[in-house]
Amino acid sequence: MKDGKCSKYFPKQFQPETIVDQDGFPVYRRRDNGHTVLKNGIQVDNRNVVPYNAKLLTKYQAHINMEWCNQSTSIKYLFKYINKGYDRVTAAIVPNDDGTSNQPQNIDEIKQYIDCRYVSPSEASWRIFSFPIHGRKPAVERLYFHCEGQNSVYYTDFDRINTVLEKPSVTESMFTSWFEANCKYPGAQNLTYSKFVSKFVYVKKKREWKPRQKGYTIGRLIWVPPTIDNDIKTVNNVKYDTFRDACFAMGFIGDDREFIAAIKEANH
Repeated sequence: MKDGKCSKYFPKQFQPETIVDQDGFPVYRRRDNGHTVLKNGIQVDNRNVVPYNAKLLTKYQAHINMEWCNQSTSIKYLFKYINKGYDRVTAAIVPNDDGTSNQPQNIDEIKQYIDCRYVSPSEASWRIFSFPIHGRKPAVERLYFHCEGQNSVYYTDFDRINTVLEKPSVTESMFTSWFEANCKYPGAQNLTYSKFVSKFVYVKKKREWKPRQKGYTIGRLIWVPPTIDNDIKTVNNVKYDTFRDACFAMGFIGDDREFIAAIKEANH
């Protein structure tokens, strides 16, 4: 409450159907069915109900305000909190003085305070017992690919050359096994490489793909960076003289091409 009024502008107006107003904000349905509840001596009805989701209230048994997020700034605000890092505190280190010393103290407030990470007792206990900090769902499978005969082979400085050549990864990889799976399973031919993990599982020990029995996984193709300058300057098989021209061709830099195309289209 602020100045005798609700800061969230409750009670709202009755609304027969949910609509979107002229500013793009939702106005939720609030039926005038005559039902009221007496709460702390105040009679409330549907105009006083905070937007909610019945399934979430039943699942978590808690107060949950749920509304439609219609602005990208709200999503940016949410991600800012997720990625802001650990809790921090400004601490000061001071000598233990019982008040008996009469020596003047030169206090440097800038050097006195230090910026520290703050770990509360509850968080410290949680981490000591190795409880999970967060959940991740669904699982993401990184999908590697390579040119013919250029698959990666990993070895240590102390491995003998014969041992390295006998590694299964020399001749077989996740990518080459995918080709074999397309020949073995007819249904696999309808899936792209990135969608393949939704129906199949790669068994690394056997170097083969097998039909998925349970779970759900999404695939992510690894990013391959350009190896030479010409790769960056080439757009749609056209090599440009400068990096700036290549950026123009890819639409990274604003120009008048869209307006020129619109005028040409109108002319025809």
